[in-house]
Amino acid sequence: MSEEHAVSTASVDEIYEEVSDWHINTGGIKIVAKRLAGRFRRLKWFGMSIWAVLFFGPYLRWNGSQAVLFDLPNRQFNIFDITIYPQDIWMLSLTLLFFAILLAAVTSIAGRVFCGYFCFQTVWTDVYTLIEGKLEGNTPQKAMKFKNAPWTTDKIIRKTTKHGLWLAIAILTGISFVAWFTDAFQLWVDLFTFQAPMTAVIIIATFTGGTYLFAGFMREQVCFRLCPYARLQGVMYDQDTVLPSYDAERGEPRGKLKRGQESSSKGSCVDCNVCVAVCPTGIDIRQGQQEGCITCGMCIDACDSIMDKTKQPRGLIRYASYKELHHNAKSIPLYKRFRVIVYAIILLAATSGIVYGFMNLSPTEFKVVHERQPLFVKLSDGSIQNKYIIKVLNKTKETMRIRFEIDGLEGATLHSLKEITVEPGKVVPVTALVRVSPENAITGVTPIIFKGDVDDSTISIQYKSMFMGPK
Repeated sequence: MSEEHAVSTASVDEIYEEVSDWHINTGGIKIVAKRLAGRFRRLKWFGMSIWAVLFFGPYLRWNGSQAVLFDLPNRQFNIFDITIYPQDIWMLSLTLLFFAILLAAVTSIAGRVFCGYFCFQTVWTDVYTLIEGKLEGNTPQKAMKFKNAPWTTDKIIRKTTKHGLWLAIAILTGISFVAWFTDAFQLWVDLFTFQAPMTAVIIIATFTGGTYLFAGFMREQVCFRLCPYARLQGVMYDQDTVLPSYDAERGEPRGKLKRGQESSSKGSCVDCNVCVAVCPTGIDIRQGQQEGCITCGMCIDACDSIMDKTKQPRGLIRYASYKELHHNAKSIPLYKRFRVIVYAIILLAATSGIVYGFMNLSPTEFKVVHERQPLFVKLSDGSIQNKYIIKVLNKTKETMRIRFEIDGLEGATLHSLKEITVEPGKVVPVTALVRVSPENAITGVTPIIFKGDVDDSTISIQYKSMFMGPK
């Protein structure tokens, strides 16, 4: 066997040995994570609080109407004073692209921080387990003791309260989601008077059941079994990605530390297992980076608290890159990492497009379509007539009265169309006839401009089209 092949075989054996030490909970054990205060727990609560917008956002009012309303039946998104129609859907596409690339960029830099701090599943599970811990015990020992305790009035009350609160949160989640797509206050009225649309009721019921099941019972198993992004993120890492990591060089060999005892032969890890106790997915970070790690940093808070008690420097478990831990090398600065540069360019392009779109939103959408059959008609007096279909979309919240005229073609007159009225959010198609007198008869194709002026407004619209004549 060659030396190169022997080294390769040894490396594979080490990998298999490491993976064999991993503990992946497949649902047979209920995770009861201990809660400890710390800087990452505070950061987690801050990230979770962003989801409060889901519950309170639909009730914010602006100029007498809902500030943010995704009105699908009328095909418009109302965001404060801005109304976005399907014609501006490219901005929504850029927005979705921005957040997708942002997610990939953050993952390549700092791992699954989205999963650890902002993910819907993680946040709701954390709230559900907080309620469960308050009522049934916040450690595995207390939870097991409560589970095995005989059924008493107190136990029934605690169980009922827990599931009642879980269901209340689940129902509020469903209602709050639907409220973004209809008037929030009217939705509550319709629900209490049993007049809510069946579509809304089905969506609320789906969200209620899904939230109650996923956050209350499946928990981390959603990440393992259902979420594709949880599996995808692993391929976004590289050796410069910073992740919660155990410094084995400093921590090993681990061992219990007795009071007053100091041993230079042992590492900094006192084998207290607190890092495992606080992990929401139940992994042991000391076995290396694992599939179940959502990079929430709870193990860092736990380890730091033990280091403080044993009067040792913090950082035995810390955010660190593979290079830092295994090669004693510093990570490459972000501005030198090719992947991050590409992500940054895409993010900048998407942001520029979104800003440009919002700054140049037109209050109307004006389009003129030339009738193709026939291209032109020669009338009995010798004049040439072309037929057009004009479509006007009113993107404002006020009714528009638009007066039309034509320009750019000498001797041309506009017939059957002088003025139209367009209601807010409506598209009005009208027919326009343009005639050129025999004295100004033209041949071939000649440019023509349709202009429209809005009453009581500085809004002016125009569209360049073509007038067809005989060759």
